[in-house]
Parts: sequence; structure tokens; C-alpha cells
Amino acid sequence: MKNITLAIDDSVLSRVRRYAAARDTTVNAIVRDHLTHIAEESDRVAGARRRLLEMIDASQADLGPVNWTREDLYDRGR
Repeated sequence: MKNITLAIDDSVLSRVRRYAAARDTTVNAIVRDHLTHIAEESDRVAGARRRLLEMIDASQADLGPVNWTREDLYDRGR
């Protein structure tokens, strides 16, 4: 595990320390949990994107010819 140094405004740190104490945790744990969440979310999104592209590549769907225009789609009985 690596240590990092952060520069945080004194008033922010004071408020976060109170927040942590009220939840029986530490500022360090809050920061570590938040950074872990960011990393996991990023991995989850990348995995979902990869699986979607794999499904697109594997799809054999044939939507047929495009015989409409954008204007046709938005023509609502004018």
C-alpha cells in the first residue's frame, strides 16, 4: 500500500474530520474508500463497454434497408 500527500484547506479538513468521527471512521479510510470506488466504477464501465462491443460484433441482426429519412421520422401528421 502506498502513502500519498494531499493539500486540503484547513476548514475542509476540519469538517471532514468531524464527519469521519461521527461515522466512527477516519479521513484516511474515507479517502481510500472513495478512490477505490472511483477505480472500481471505471473498471465496471470499461467492462460494460467491452461486452457491448463484443455483442455488436457477434450480432447477426439484419435491419434491412434504410428507406426512410430523418424528416419522415419527425413528420407527425403535418
